[in-house]
Amino acid sequence: MLRAVTVPDDGPEREPDGAAHAEGRDPEVFDGRQRPFAARQFPATARGARLARRVMVRHLDQWGFPPGSDTSCTVALVVAELAANAVRHGRVRGRNFLLSATHEVSARRIRVEVSDACPELPRVGASSPADDEESGRGLVLVDVLAARWGAVPRTPFGKTVWAECVTEPTAFGGW
Repeated sequence: MLRAVTVPDDGPEREPDGAAHAEGRDPEVFDGRQRPFAARQFPATARGARLARRVMVRHLDQWGFPPGSDTSCTVALVVAELAANAVRHGRVRGRNFLLSATHEVSARRIRVEVSDACPELPRVGASSPADDEESGRGLVLVDVLAARWGAVPRTPFGKTVWAECVTEPTAFGGW
């Protein structure tokens, strides 16, 4: 289960109730097919994007994908890129972005979704930027790391950019 997390800008992550990080794991809290991640809003700032990645890594650990595992690193990078794009290209003043994720156990994949308030959809099949450009590689990375990804309009406004990443066996001994 996702717990409230207080994360100082450059300090270690702490749980407000003082519980040990590894003790938060409970592989029996799902039905064997899907493990939902409680959707959470983050400020549309660089700090909010960093926090989204940290929270996702913490939650992946609870799902059995410890930090440093291939799955955790892949999903963390995808979340970081999608959150950074929501901040940079999807920011609407006064609006946050939303991160949600689901571990589809039987399909061996994790689906992450980042929603923002801007209705402009990114181009699927992103092209590489010129060598001298300083940005524009985020969706190229997502395209390489994710099994598939896309974007859809969001009702009543905005868009959701999603990506599905293949998982490895969990720390709990199965998929």
